[in-house]
Amino acid sequence: MSRGAYRSRKNRRLALILGGLAFLGAAAALVLTAFEDSVVFFFSPTDLADRQLAPGQRIRVGGLVEAGSVARGPGDGEIHFQVTDGTTTLPIRFVGVLPDLFREGQGVVAQGSLAGGTFEAEEVLAKHDETYMPPEVADALKRQGHWQPDGAPKGGGS
Repeated sequence: MSRGAYRSRKNRRLALILGGLAFLGAAAALVLTAFEDSVVFFFSPTDLADRQLAPGQRIRVGGLVEAGSVARGPGDGEIHFQVTDGTTTLPIRFVGVLPDLFREGQGVVAQGSLAGGTFEAEEVLAKHDETYMPPEVADALKRQGHWQPDGAPKGGGS
């Protein structure tokens, strides 16, 4: 085999490997871009007040349902309430059926988007028993100093 043919085969192999790596890199970039669009970030009301979000960006917000804040809206199935982390309060509007365990003083996570200072929730999740609260909500309440060591939120409970 001539020396030129060996180099030519080696160059083709190298070009094929580099082309494959470029293709994999482009595919990974597309997957990460698509994944980033579907990620829903979690915020406490205080975190949300400190951030600038793009209009319509889907997020999750969690905290405790503020006592005395739950009210039926003018529309069918429309509910207004406020969620607090002890420092900041966020008004929430939800149209639909709330979970059975939803009540004042309980931990909730709402998913939706912010519109003109009110959070428009598409989904509302409530804790499922006396000892559980979503980890994100518990962490946010701990950061704000509104979480007791025994796992029950201060001032909340059933």
